[in-house]
Parts: sequence; structure tokens; C-alpha cells
Amino acid sequence: MKGLVFLMLFILGGVTMAKAVSPPKVVMVIAHKNFRDEELFVTKQTLERKGVQVVVASSALTPAKGMLGRSYKPDILIKDINIDDYDALVFVGGMGATEYWNNEIAHNLARAALEKNKIVAAICIAPVTLAKAGLLKGKKATVWSSEANQLKSLGAIYTGKSVERDGLIITANGPQAAEEFGKAILAALGL
Repeated sequence: MKGLVFLMLFILGGVTMAKAVSPPKVVMVIAHKNFRDEELFVTKQTLERKGVQVVVASSALTPAKGMLGRSYKPDILIKDINIDDYDALVFVGGMGATEYWNNEIAHNLARAALEKNKIVAAICIAPVTLAKAGLLKGKKATVWSSEANQLKSLGAIYTGKSVERDGLIITANGPQAAEEFGKAILAALGL
């Protein structure tokens, strides 16, 4: 009987080991106008270098324009994101990120992601979206300095660091932190 149990465990273990492990998948949300170029491109490149599959979402599918002149054609609309398909949800900053501050779709996505134990990240002024969704109450977070008081008024523990991680929530304070932000997301993904 012991031999049969061992054989069954060995076979089951072999089946588990033979399963293909798919790379982590991240969805990055950008403003359709005036997203911050480095916060998209540097963060995206940092993730992709480690094999992360990145999908970019916005409020329109026509090419989105960055503050510094680069453009990017989003893969999907923010309203079509199925959070179950992703391991992390990332909001990119830039002046246009105010588009999502009071956006119920963005708030609901962020809440759903956290409820399903997914990573929720935001950089520059985008952490305001997370704060307005109620995710930063009692959490350590950072943001572009102009929005520090807004985060505090919404219950966040503002640290002023370049990048801050509190559990599954990662925030960063601006374009100079884009690579470190990407690395923090990778670490949270276990990469």
C-alpha cells in the first residue's frame, strides 16, 4: 500500500512539475493625453526585461500622447480590463493621470485587484487615484510632492520616499523613480 501511495504522489508531483508556468502579466493604465513618458516606457522595459507580459490600457484606443512627446497605442480600453487576467495593475502618472482620480472604473479595478490579492501600483500623481478609491487609508505611500497633502487628507501615511511598498500596494513619486518602481513591482511578483 505504501508503494502505491508513493507512486500516486510521484505521478501527481510529476504532473504538477510538467505544468507550464506562464509569465506574470501586468496591465499598465495610461492617460490618453499627457501620461509621463518615462513612467510608462522605463517601467514597462524594466518589467519586460524579466519576462513579464505587459498590456497597456487607456480610455481610448487611438495613440495616447506623452508629456514629452512620445506616443503609445493602447492594447485595450480600461473599461475592458478583466482583473482576473493580470497579476498586477499599474497606474502611470503625468499631468493627464487626473483623468482617473475620480473615475469609478479605475477605482473599482483597483479595489477588485487588491481584493483578489493582486499587486496595485501607481507612480507620480497616480497614487491619488488609489487614495480616492480608499486603498491608501492607513497605508504607507508616496506621491509627487504637490499631492502629498491630498494623500494625507485621504488617510495615507505619506513617507516622501522615491518608492514605497506597503503589502501589495506600491507607490512611487515621479519619473526619476520609474526604474526603481519597476524593480519594486518585479520583487512583489517574486522576480
